[in-house]
Amino acid sequence: MHLVVFNTLFEETLNLIGTFVFAVSGALLAARKNYDIVGMVVLAEITAIGGGVIRDLVIGATPPVAFTDVSYLWIPLLATALTFFAHVQINRLNAAILVFDAAGLAVFCVSGTAKALAYGLGPVPAILLGVLSAVGGGIMRDVLAHEEPSVLRAESELYALPAFLGSAIVVGIPHLPINSALAAGLTTILVFALRLLALRYSWKAPRAWRTPAGVK
Repeated sequence: MHLVVFNTLFEETLNLIGTFVFAVSGALLAARKNYDIVGMVVLAEITAIGGGVIRDLVIGATPPVAFTDVSYLWIPLLATALTFFAHVQINRLNAAILVFDAAGLAVFCVSGTAKALAYGLGPVPAILLGVLSAVGGGIMRDVLAHEEPSVLRAESELYALPAFLGSAIVVGIPHLPINSALAAGLTTILVFALRLLALRYSWKAPRAWRTPAGVK
């Protein structure tokens, strides 16, 4: 049986931070698409709680925490209100969306994996659920906004792989001689930095191997 990676308070803090930054990314995308306030709220809420709801349903944590803790509903509303008045520099919205999305990706891959472990899942299922927690809300956001999800774009920089790495590290944290909360925090920073570096230097995952032209 796996040890709990970090205490409930720390996990809750991570989840609330992830909820806020993902909600901002959803609201920013809605603003870039020129959606009204309702559209901003919808994208903010879906982005913020989508991945966590799927995770909770899979592990049997029902009803999902997003529907039992009102914080997960009003935090996206707060994020939407702030975004509604603060997106003055329109030309920088796309970069802002990517930065906030990277932060949400990092936070939720760590907290999602930890929650899966706490519910008794093995290493591989916990990693998969951690990645799903991280990318699920973003996929829903992009689909609703008629955007190709980042995780599926051929030209997209590393997205799911940083989350996979972070989730794999979290699975190993209980076996390391280090404070678990500190290790989880450092892992979050690592995933965030890796995603930003991938964006900065255009790091991409390898594609299917193809025979060079003219070679039979």
